[in-house]
Amino acid sequence: MTTEALALIVFVPLLVAAGMVVLPRSWLGLLIRIGLLPLPFLLLIPTMEVVDNGAYRVVLAGHDSPLGIVWLLDPLSLLMLWLNVGITLLVSLHASFSFPPSDQPARRFWPLWLILFASMNALVLSADLFNIYVTLELVTLAAIGLIAVEGKPAALRAAMRYLLLALMASLLYLLGVGLIYGQTGVLDLYLIAEHLEPAWLTITALALMIVGLLIKSAIFPLHAWLPAAHGNAPGPVSAILSAMVVKVSVYIIWRLWFWTAGDWDLDSAATLMGILGGLAIVYGSVAALVQQRLKMIIAYSTVAQLGYLMLLFPLASTLAFQAASYHLVSHGMAKAAMFLAAANILRSVGSDRLSRLAGIDQRLPLDVFALALAGVSIMGLPPSGGFLAKWLFLEAAREQEAWGWLVLVAASGLLAAAYLFRVLAVMCLHPRRRLRSDRRRRAPNLASVAAILLAVGAIVAGFASAPVLDLVAAGLPPGLAP
Repeated sequence: MTTEALALIVFVPLLVAAGMVVLPRSWLGLLIRIGLLPLPFLLLIPTMEVVDNGAYRVVLAGHDSPLGIVWLLDPLSLLMLWLNVGITLLVSLHASFSFPPSDQPARRFWPLWLILFASMNALVLSADLFNIYVTLELVTLAAIGLIAVEGKPAALRAAMRYLLLALMASLLYLLGVGLIYGQTGVLDLYLIAEHLEPAWLTITALALMIVGLLIKSAIFPLHAWLPAAHGNAPGPVSAILSAMVVKVSVYIIWRLWFWTAGDWDLDSAATLMGILGGLAIVYGSVAALVQQRLKMIIAYSTVAQLGYLMLLFPLASTLAFQAASYHLVSHGMAKAAMFLAAANILRSVGSDRLSRLAGIDQRLPLDVFALALAGVSIMGLPPSGGFLAKWLFLEAAREQEAWGWLVLVAASGLLAAAYLFRVLAVMCLHPRRRLRSDRRRRAPNLASVAAILLAVGAIVAGFASAPVLDLVAAGLPPGLAP
């Protein structure tokens, strides 16, 4: 049953996306429900398998490693699956109002949306380097199509920049895969470690792959595509880009670093990765502080928050792994909530420039509340999931007497507070202006509810941490420091 459930989690959205292309538009609403709603129930079966046995391998088409395609379900990939399914379902609730099935743009949006969803599910399950490449390309191409789906000039330019940089990243990754396959004749992510020694060629191959993935993850200074893409995409697309698309590439970097090259001496490289993370936190926060558009503030906040995921490399302990994994979860929910709330504000006001948003709390209280509640987690204030993640980072740094990283994490919360309180001050405390009640439509209440549910999830994560932390602890990389 587990094999069939995993196959359905990947292939049902793909088949439904294909059906959307050929079937009449009147079927679109039903197909959306078929492609999304069964997924949480199907995921319960693999969850029980991981709880009982720890990990589960699926050999596709009966061809095992090293030549076949293998999926591996373990605690970390299960966490990513649940995060993807949960966030996608709630963002899809919002998208059903942004792209209602009766409208012509929905015919373009929903097939790409389901392809992106299925591709991320396949990516986190993939256990061989080439299948990771294929699914990464599907994720990237679907994401680019979604950014440009409305055809706005700014979005088209952002999509083209993303495409060009993503192509370069793919070439770097594929070149690294080719070097490794030429050395070992193996593509299995977990068998490669048995065949590789840290020679100059294999280190070069790993470096090429990681640089390619850093571009796709938009880690500073390789983030050039992210602000424009997230700031100009439709609201639901911005939400899923920030919550999941950039994270799945970081997830693959973790796999390569801690599973494939876990026995190598990478201390200097780990410090470099941590420095990149620290620079991302500072640069992204300062850039967010000077932006004049709400969505661009949230986009640069994503650049900053991704930096925390890089701190796992220099700290490299059980606590650090739990901190990074929990930050991935809490930030995903909080940032999706912020982008959905921003989309609702943009839809109502007609602009997301801060100069137009004074007093918007009176007109759109639910969306401003969702934005503020998600901001609690982004700032790392108790009792949110963001607070718990940052606390675990502080504990990991204190245990290793890594005082530089400890100061960075502590100060980063103040930087996040600076740019978020600037936004909230304009919305709630600025002298009231008469907001023009133009002909634009307000977002339906259910669209606001989707943002609130995600923001509440980021807060509840601070209380209900035990299952997630236990799951992460059960799937630690081999040889990770306690």
